Amino acid sequence: MKKQFKSTRLFMLMALLLSVGLLSSCDTETKDDAPALGNWQKQSDFAGVARNSAVSFTIDGKVYVGTGYDGTKRLKDFWMYDPAINNWVRLPDFPGDARSAAVAFSAAGKGYVGTGYDGVNYLKDFYEYDPVAQTWTQIADYPATGRYGAVALSFENAGYVGAGFDGNYQKDFWKYDPAAGAWVEQIGLIGAKRLNGFAFTVNGKGYIGGGQNNSLYQTDLMEFDPATGQWKSLKGLTSDDRPNQAFPSGRTYAATFSIHNFGYVVGGNNGAPLNDVWKYDPAADQWTKLGDFKAGIRMGAIGFGVGEFGYIGLGNSGATRFDDLWKLNPTTANE
Repeated sequence: MKKQFKSTRLFMLMALLLSVGLLSSCDTETKDDAPALGNWQKQSDFAGVARNSAVSFTIDGKVYVGTGYDGTKRLKDFWMYDPAINNWVRLPDFPGDARSAAVAFSAAGKGYVGTGYDGVNYLKDFYEYDPVAQTWTQIADYPATGRYGAVALSFENAGYVGAGFDGNYQKDFWKYDPAAGAWVEQIGLIGAKRLNGFAFTVNGKGYIGGGQNNSLYQTDLMEFDPATGQWKSLKGLTSDDRPNQAFPSGRTYAATFSIHNFGYVVGGNNGAPLNDVWKYDPAADQWTKLGDFKAGIRMGAIGFGVGEFGYIGLGNSGATRFDDLWKLNPTTANE
């Protein structure tokens, strides 16, 4: 009897240990499979025709979107999106030639659009939009060569434009001062020349990276301080610079926005079309992947941040162009 009792007790103990192990394994799996933060929700479709390589800028919580390419022709229509009511309103058309791959920035309560490509010419004309009067005014041309695929940075009282392609790859950099109505040359990008790089601003500083130079996808990352006019090289987007860290690949045609003191880079192309979503923390110089863009592969899209949320819309995947708009809540789980 004692031998049988010992055997029974040993069996029960082993069963208990096995069940604890299984429960521990399930708990670990649940944590590993927890959904990543970054929930995308579809918004009201853009009211114009589907397009890629449009421009956008934000003023006082409203977003202004226009120009671009619909696969057949360049465009010059312009629209305002109000995130508070999730609605689009048509504005007076952009007064310059229809174009794609232009740049835009906002400064001192007004929006600015210029450069780009009209299908024949590299452009350098620039225009100011007054959202109160709803009028466009031509300002001084971009002072360097006409170009497309440049980058732009928006700050409170000034905008910056540089790089791009004018028949050659460029890395010059210029400041537009709305108060003076004039362009002032700055120190050029300290990294490579580039076409279709990505750019965003966080906490009063600008960040530029990515793009393409002579068929090479650029992996450098730079920080620009408008208070000093100086550049700082950050760790590049390579395993040598960031061992044992996650980071996005070098790419072109990515969309960007900034919210919550972070910059975001979405999609683009690195030889293959992309739909990954990356968050950049300038304070830690660290990248975090937030899964994939819910609407799929996207190049040449627009991106903007308003309040607590980021937005991505329009763009193309191959010959397919989009007129959708999606909102990212970075603090809730991806569904």
